[in-house]
Amino acid sequence: MTATQRVWLTPKAYESLKEELDTLNRLCAEATPDPDENELAIMRARQARIQQIHEMLMNAVVGEDPPDDGVAEPGMVITVRYDDGDEETFLLGVRGAEYGDMEVYSPQSPLGAAILGARVGQRVTYELPNGSTAGVTLVKAVPYGMHNADT
Repeated sequence: MTATQRVWLTPKAYESLKEELDTLNRLCAEATPDPDENELAIMRARQARIQQIHEMLMNAVVGEDPPDDGVAEPGMVITVRYDDGDEETFLLGVRGAEYGDMEVYSPQSPLGAAILGARVGQRVTYELPNGSTAGVTLVKAVPYGMHNADT
């Protein structure tokens, strides 16, 4: 993540990440002075997560819904129809933050990157992990706050 990349978060997700950061910092401060190999691995993983959360929080846009213009962008609840007819609804946002039980796709994921900037009715394709391609059509794009108000 770069310093100029803005990260869309709900207020709840922002607070959840702050709590996780506080917990991780406390656990690191309480670490044993002479850790074994396993404890060192755990500390490195915690430090990596601390860095990731810190960057997200520093670049966060909190609770500001994107415009309701039907364009897929972070902070939008997206409904897509796959070429086989199945539909899926998900939040285009940051993985690793808490959004309840809603599925989250990052704008950096293959599907997220393909759908980013698409307009309702537009079909896009993206590469699957196995190397084949899949197509989806953007059916609906609604700001998270508006979607949440409807449920």
